Amino acid sequence: MASNRPPAEEQVTKAGEPVIANSVASIGNSQQPNTPERSGVKASGSVKRPGDRIFEYLSTASATLITVLIAAIGAFLIWRAVPSLSRNSEGFIGFFTYTGPWDTSNTEAMQFGIPNLFAATVLISVVALLIAMPIALGIAVFLSNYAPKRAVKPIGYLVDMLAAVPSIVYGLWGWQVLGPFLTNFYTWMESWAGGFFLFTVYSNSPSFATGRNILTGGIVLAVMILPVIAATAREVFVQTPRGQIEAALALGATRWEVVRMTVLPFGLSGYISGSMLGLGRALGETMALYMVVSPSSAFRFSLFDGGTTFATAIANAAPEFNDDIRAGAYIAAGLVLFLLTFVVNSIARAIVAKK
Repeated sequence: MASNRPPAEEQVTKAGEPVIANSVASIGNSQQPNTPERSGVKASGSVKRPGDRIFEYLSTASATLITVLIAAIGAFLIWRAVPSLSRNSEGFIGFFTYTGPWDTSNTEAMQFGIPNLFAATVLISVVALLIAMPIALGIAVFLSNYAPKRAVKPIGYLVDMLAAVPSIVYGLWGWQVLGPFLTNFYTWMESWAGGFFLFTVYSNSPSFATGRNILTGGIVLAVMILPVIAATAREVFVQTPRGQIEAALALGATRWEVVRMTVLPFGLSGYISGSMLGLGRALGETMALYMVVSPSSAFRFSLFDGGTTFATAIANAAPEFNDDIRAGAYIAAGLVLFLLTFVVNSIARAIVAKK
């Protein structure tokens, strides 16, 4: 039986007007939005207001300027160091192996090397890091999990204030107060640990009465880098997902178990990166160590001995900088310090980025 329905092209609406499919299609096409391809504007293009362009140019210029400045500093150090390195009687390799006292009196055959400077710098910085890291961790955990809300800001402010104290003030405090205060402690420690190489006292070691040794310098540096590590760790700890904390509490975990199972694993990378930033700060410290640690051209791996770091060696030799060749020897040491701090800070950034 043949159907009485009209074909689709001739279907009639309730109003009695036929609707033609092709017409509907054409109307639909005419109502489509005017896309960039239809209007003749490239899809990849975008309209930028003048303010956006100005901000983009300024941001790009700022980032480029920082990169250029770092490269310029490195280039300057290399340019000033190469002539002096070529006049080193020990040769270029001797710069990394010579452990004797520096002699720059004869600019055609100078004797200088960085092993002792490198060792003293690293030892003092590591001592500072070993002292500061656990204390900073305790401060960060306390402020983020245990401290009353009304006490968090005042205590955090006091810790942050340590970073605002000038290094020369720390130097005076370490030289005039901390060193003499630790005299009896150093005497007691030497009485039972003097046979160990880290606590050996030599005939020309600094007197315990002044306490101007590597250990005192490490303690002063620990106080200086403490706010850097504590602030970084605290900022990461407070970002621990609330859901993880509540889940641990719901399972019956104690406050310490919550910290151990959720807060510390979450903020470990931030804590490590903050410690690395503190280490970078310690490596370049000058004035405090200049005043606290007795200078010594030798390095004998004793915390009760004096020492000279990269920064203090450069500060001590400032009167020689009127001669470009002599100054170049210390600029070469500064180049090594520049690379060392750059590597340490890059490692810290990489840890944060990986997290």
